[in-house]
Amino acid sequence: MKKIKILALIAIPVFLTSCGKQHNQPAPPAPVSFSFSGLKVNGSYNGFSYKGVPANSIVKISFSAPLNISTATGSLSVSSGNGTSPGFVTSFENKDSTLVITLSALQPITQYNLTVAPSLKSVSGGALQTAVSLQLLTAIDTSDKFPQISDNALLDLVQQQTLKYFWDFGHPVSGLARERNTSGDVVTIGGSGFGIMAIVAASNRGFISHADALARLQKIVGFLKNTAQTYHGAFPHWMNGATGAVVPFSPQDDGADLVETSYLMEGLLTARQYFNAAGTDESNLRNDINTLWNNVDWNWFTQNGQNTLYWHWSPNFGWSANQQINGWNEALITYVLAASSTTHPISKAVYDNGWALNGQIKNGGNFYGVTLPLGPTGGGPLFFAHYSFLGINPNGLSDAYASYDVQNQADAHINFNYCVANPRNYYGYSSQCWGLTASDIANGYTASSPTNDVGVIAPTAAIASLPYTPQQSMSALRFFYYKLGDKLWGQYGFYDAFNLDNPWFATSDLAIDEGPIVDMIENYRSGLLWNLFMSCPEIKTGMKGLGFQSPNL
Repeated sequence: MKKIKILALIAIPVFLTSCGKQHNQPAPPAPVSFSFSGLKVNGSYNGFSYKGVPANSIVKISFSAPLNISTATGSLSVSSGNGTSPGFVTSFENKDSTLVITLSALQPITQYNLTVAPSLKSVSGGALQTAVSLQLLTAIDTSDKFPQISDNALLDLVQQQTLKYFWDFGHPVSGLARERNTSGDVVTIGGSGFGIMAIVAASNRGFISHADALARLQKIVGFLKNTAQTYHGAFPHWMNGATGAVVPFSPQDDGADLVETSYLMEGLLTARQYFNAAGTDESNLRNDINTLWNNVDWNWFTQNGQNTLYWHWSPNFGWSANQQINGWNEALITYVLAASSTTHPISKAVYDNGWALNGQIKNGGNFYGVTLPLGPTGGGPLFFAHYSFLGINPNGLSDAYASYDVQNQADAHINFNYCVANPRNYYGYSSQCWGLTASDIANGYTASSPTNDVGVIAPTAAIASLPYTPQQSMSALRFFYYKLGDKLWGQYGFYDAFNLDNPWFATSDLAIDEGPIVDMIENYRSGLLWNLFMSCPEIKTGMKGLGFQSPNL
């Protein structure tokens, strides 16, 4: 009995010790989290942003641990900026540590965001430490959106379609050009000048009849003469197309705008030379145009005899804007017209001191392999080479400061070369897709140039440069129409601008961008508008007085 008791006593501590171990045993370890370890899009790694990806693409995302396959689809999202989600399927590689996402039927020129959320789990139950996100910008669809036609037929089509902005959409009361396709009664004086030249070109090509073109010019000129508000003969930037009342362009710009007035006069003088028949209707039109032309007191805009012209004058704020018209920009035409006036001319000293800044207008620098005679670094926006030269023929034209065919060709070539070089790496820029000038941008407006490049291409920039860069401009025109036409071509020709890098296409049409398309295509094809404007006897005298030389003077 004693032996049995001893064994029992010995066993008790063992039992107690065993019970104690079960009570103090630690909990199983928590699943270890895992992390992103690699990425390839269509076989290449380029960070987390990819441009120009095809419609069918494969994304492979690798992790530091094998994945729980059942959690993959729920943790993955693919969406575009407009909220649509494309189709995709998932599979796995590398012992389930690589998630393979096969995307199909992606829309062209669309930004997609692909995200793998932390809800993705490993086989052991660990969570993804940080979400993985990447951006995919799909490529341009290079198929033709319209049937191929000859270049000559394409130029006809672009001129005819763009003309509709001024012809079909011209203000019903005044005939003047609306500022943009959403402007209601607001018309633009400068854009109307460009539109008048477009009507002349269209009449000459038979797109509209001579009689209809004459009737529209009679309406426009009659309204300008009898209804529109002017100040010392100069017109405002904007006005109401039904009443002629000023619509302020900015708080202190509620009166005369001499540069806008010069664009209007450029168009009116061109029309005066075109409608040259001896009959009463055309004779009266010419007389009315002369009245408007002779009424502009160009010299008054020297602000009490200074050797420079001033841009604005307000009946409420006087000269407070205090903006001189000088340096190389879009306003050479203003000085040419001011010097050509037979009633209120400026002197050559105003041109030399005000416009040319006594020679400081010169540049001479080399930009993207091209020497630029005049103006700002990089050449500025391309409208500098367009607006004044819808009427002024730059070919063979020179003065003390530059040869103007060289100047404008340099400006256009720099713009082209810059876009091809594409130093900001915007998707879509190429030898076919180029052109920086003033235009609408997403949620705004800017004057794009090589020194102010926000990724927005404006068709007017390249197309209106046809006289300067014929091959490059024609290539761009074809690209805009055939490759982007489903997004860029509308009832008034090309929409104002687009961005392929951060996809956006304007739905706007602007008179000051539409007009140069028609007008500079015409000058490229026939020189018509150059010939008409340069045939004005006052222009010949005025330009010679400023020291210009040209076979056309």
